[in-house]
Amino acid sequence: MANIRSLFGQRVRQIRLSKINMSQEKLAFDCDLHRTYISDIERGTRNVSLDNIEKIAKALQVQPKDLFDFTTINEMRQS
Repeated sequence: MANIRSLFGQRVRQIRLSKINMSQEKLAFDCDLHRTYISDIERGTRNVSLDNIEKIAKALQVQPKDLFDFTTINEMRQS
């Protein structure tokens, strides 16, 4: 099983790409975070603070809890 940082990063990427292929750069701009920080999150190498989780959720127009719904990630792995 993947660790929570990896799952969180995969979920952020999944939601970002569902937004008409929003780029990491656009997401970073909307969050007021650096693009490499977003890249690190999506690769599961960054331990994200609650404040930044809130910024990412707002930029993606989802609730913070939605970033922790890993069911679709697990379903994708099983198929």
